[in-house]
Amino acid sequence: MPAPERIPTGSVSSSPEQLGPLGRLEPLELLAKGELTVRGQVREASNAVLFCSVSYAGEEASCVYKPVVGERPLWDFPDGTLAQREVAAYEISEALGWHLVPPTVLRDGPYGEGMVQLWIEADPAAELLALVEEEQPGQGWKAVGFAEVGEGRTALLVHADDARLRRLAVLDAVINNGDRKGGHLLPAPDGVLYAIDHGVTFNVDDKLRTLLWGWAGEPLPPEALAALGALSSALADGGPLVTRLAQLLTPAEVAAVRARVAALVASGKHPAPSGEWPAIPWPPL
Repeated sequence: MPAPERIPTGSVSSSPEQLGPLGRLEPLELLAKGELTVRGQVREASNAVLFCSVSYAGEEASCVYKPVVGERPLWDFPDGTLAQREVAAYEISEALGWHLVPPTVLRDGPYGEGMVQLWIEADPAAELLALVEEEQPGQGWKAVGFAEVGEGRTALLVHADDARLRRLAVLDAVINNGDRKGGHLLPAPDGVLYAIDHGVTFNVDDKLRTLLWGWAGEPLPPEALAALGALSSALADGGPLVTRLAQLLTPAEVAAVRARVAALVASGKHPAPSGEWPAIPWPPL
């Protein structure tokens, strides 16, 4: 097999120009069938993340392409599986009915198979996380924990008491997200919240690491229990969701998804840190 082409080293360090909104095409169709053109590389990412345009049938949009050949090996995940996990996270988000993960497909691209996801331009004015000097969060905020901020000082890390974030906390518990950082939250200008970077997910062991612990131990809201109940039904053997997940995950990982959903429904509560794994990712943002 010939060696893969070298991934470009040019960078997109902040906010590249985004192409216009989609027209008549569904995003998944455009992402799956369109021609990918690499425009640059997102510099800050630990794995190869390429900013691209995708065009098909006269329409064009911006997207992110993460080729499998650009994935850095991890000790606790099989090599070359992060792209599939990103797609599986999208499938679970859709099955919950919350649409928190941007449209995402697995396809061939300029550097081989990889994950392709619609680019989301975040609203820089939206505030979902903060560090405060007080020992208690203010109204409208939930405490995560104290963090070192330099020169022997600590500050309280808080996140917004926001229904969108609460849904995301539930999604992360279902997919066992091992890396929910602040930079993965993309509040769009229209008020919709998206979440990205779901490669480190679906491990059979408890790996939940997140900045969204503010509801730990609290009862799940009724809408979350209803969504989890629907997801449990969708995870029945022979259904289209299980068929799709079986293409992306191992049988043990699919079984673990079922078990986590059942545990959430049975407890009726947001999970709390297990104490067996670092609860907060580093760096947190």
